[in-house]
Amino acid sequence: MSGMMYLAVGMPRSGSGWHYNLIHDLVVASGGQDAHKIRRKFRLQSILTEVNCNIGAFTSKRLVPVLIPALLGKRYVIKAHAGPTALLMWLIQKGKISPFYIYRDPRDALLSAYEYGLRKRAKGAGGAFTELWSVDDAIEFIRKYVAISETWLACEKALHTRYEDMLMNYTVETQRILDFLGLDHQNRRYQVVIDRYRPEKGDSKRRGTHFVQGKTGRFRQALTEEQQQRCLELFGPYLERMGFPLS
Repeated sequence: MSGMMYLAVGMPRSGSGWHYNLIHDLVVASGGQDAHKIRRKFRLQSILTEVNCNIGAFTSKRLVPVLIPALLGKRYVIKAHAGPTALLMWLIQKGKISPFYIYRDPRDALLSAYEYGLRKRAKGAGGAFTELWSVDDAIEFIRKYVAISETWLACEKALHTRYEDMLMNYTVETQRILDFLGLDHQNRRYQVVIDRYRPEKGDSKRRGTHFVQGKTGRFRQALTEEQQQRCLELFGPYLERMGFPLS
């Protein structure tokens, strides 16, 4: 296989770490490179940050250095939450980058983000989601990621996956990922990776997966009627198009 940079993008708190590591390990099992080794070898530590080699924004200053290993024949996977830029879309259309996108009912995503921030603050830690002091803050936070989701879902070159489908129909969804990667379903090496990331084996202590409860629809009990109504006002058309229940 020739070089390729795979991009695992996700709505925050949509199983994006789980999604990334599954794809990463499948690519490695197929003869690709470990992204962490790519990061060290090509001195990309300031660009590909955090446990899961997150690129952050898709600026030219970030994209060009990160793409160099692919141009040299390497295959590897990086992670992101950001929306696509014109440069990134051009690279995708030219076949230089192959994207995966995972998304979730934004009501569950915002609840998960809010609760994650609470847990981190309780431990005296800073970082992601700790600025979400209320559910209303989390609703506003997720608004931009719903807009980003719309742009990724409009990208015909991306493989789109619903978090809820990964939980309920894991075998079907992983077969779609194998197909997108051009990998043989029957190959034992890939089945070992797929078994490793089955949702029933989810472990919140596994570094880099961000997989905690794996439950859907919790917003119905956790959000007030007013907060749920606010979500419908903001996200109603998106929820309906993506097949999420409005009630």
